[in-house]
Amino acid sequence: MSVGEAIVRGTAELTRAGVGEPRREALRIFADLNGTTPAALQARRASPAHPEAVARFHDAIGRRCGGEPLPYITGLAGFRRLTIQCDRRALIPRPETEGLVDIARYAVPRGRALDLGTGTGCIALALADEGSYDAVTAVDCSADALALAGENGRRLGLAVRWLLGDWCEPVAGERFDLVVTNPPYVTTAEVEGLESGVRDFEPGVALDGGPDGLRDVRRLLEAVPTVLVPGGWLVMELDSSRAARSAELALHAGWTTVRVTDDLFGRPRYLAARREPDHV
Repeated sequence: MSVGEAIVRGTAELTRAGVGEPRREALRIFADLNGTTPAALQARRASPAHPEAVARFHDAIGRRCGGEPLPYITGLAGFRRLTIQCDRRALIPRPETEGLVDIARYAVPRGRALDLGTGTGCIALALADEGSYDAVTAVDCSADALALAGENGRRLGLAVRWLLGDWCEPVAGERFDLVVTNPPYVTTAEVEGLESGVRDFEPGVALDGGPDGLRDVRRLLEAVPTVLVPGGWLVMELDSSRAARSAELALHAGWTTVRVTDDLFGRPRYLAARREPDHV
């Protein structure tokens, strides 16, 4: 079987399963599984495909037809200028979260940075890659997610300190200039209504923010000041439908400067909050 024939067959299977943009996805799957690009595949579509490559591709197409997210199947996701390895141990990095890095770097361009709930490590690694920080630390309560993040750090050759624990507990007694976080912010009820590829495959602990979606937002607003330097910044990703309420909670918790910024789609998505030194 040629490369082109394998892709045609994969495209047909994806089409029957109702997957959107089936040819693009078939090309992406075959390319990622074989360490190449869709453009390179097009150039050698008449070349024979190795039987093992065809078998891996067929298995991957079956998983995609079953609703599994594409980045879990290929094991790769783009995040800013990095290629992040991902699997079901952590949430898939999303384009909206890339904007969190811009807000964070603008608020605090140097010093010590802390990423809470790191997942794949994408935020911490982007800060280490693009920022001018003296040190970057990342925390997660999931040993599996933290192992994945560490694998990404080693593969990319970026220095991040990885710590296991609940939010700020592993860094108690330390102080950071910047804290970034993308906490769970979907309500427990909303989890059931999520698109099946998210609900059935991504880790629920990283999605479920409690009855009102603000459980972890509240905890972070109260806990983060204990690990910030005077005048340091917290930058947090939010659910756009709860951005205004999150800002109210920040002010109520004693944060003296609170800003909410829209994402690329015009939705209120990022909270940047600071406490003046005399409020710490």
